[in-house]
Amino acid sequence: MGYRVAVVGATGAVGREILKTLAEREFPVDDIVAPGLPRSAGVKCPSGTVF
Repeated sequence: MGYRVAVVGATGAVGREILKTLAEREFPVDDIVAPGLPRSAGVKCPSGTVF
């Protein structure tokens, strides 16, 4: 059983670091939600997720 995680500001410096840390620590995430602004559409984060 994993968690559903929301990362606000996932395309910014802090958000990218949070996503990187979650991946490195193999945090049990079933779903990542990243609410964002239209200007962030199409941005790829370190986790490979495209917003």
